[in-house]
Formats: sequence, C-alpha cells, structure tokens
Amino acid sequence: MITQTPNAPLIVWFVSSVLLYIPIHDKLTSVLSLVAFGSIFTWAWLELTSGVNTFRRILGASVLLVVVISRAY
Repeated sequence: MITQTPNAPLIVWFVSSVLLYIPIHDKLTSVLSLVAFGSIFTWAWLELTSGVNTFRRILGASVLLVVVISRAY
C-alpha cells in the first residue's frame, strides 16, 4: 500500500507551514518554522526507520535528506 491517511507529524507540518504564510510576529514565525521542521523531520525519520515498504522507506530517506540540507543553507 503506497497511500494512507496522513499521520500526526505530517498534519502538524502542513498546518504550521500554511501558517507561516500569514504575516505575524517574528518570534511566532520562528516557532512555527521550528515546529514545521521538527514535524517533517519526525515524519521522515519514522518513514525511514519503520516504513511499511521499500517505497515509503526511500521516500522517508529522500525527504530527510532534503530537509536537513535545506535547513543547513
């Protein structure tokens, strides 16, 4: 099975990422950015380490690599 209902870290990432587009205070933007990064990192790590099939593990590894590299720059 390739698709499934989104889990909590993915929902938190989506909501916090959407909220980042609202012009708000800088501190709240920093917190939302950290929450978005932490939740997508958690989702990717969970997929990498306990994905139900090879596709999900590769997807987790790819997303993990992209978010870590993008956060570094």
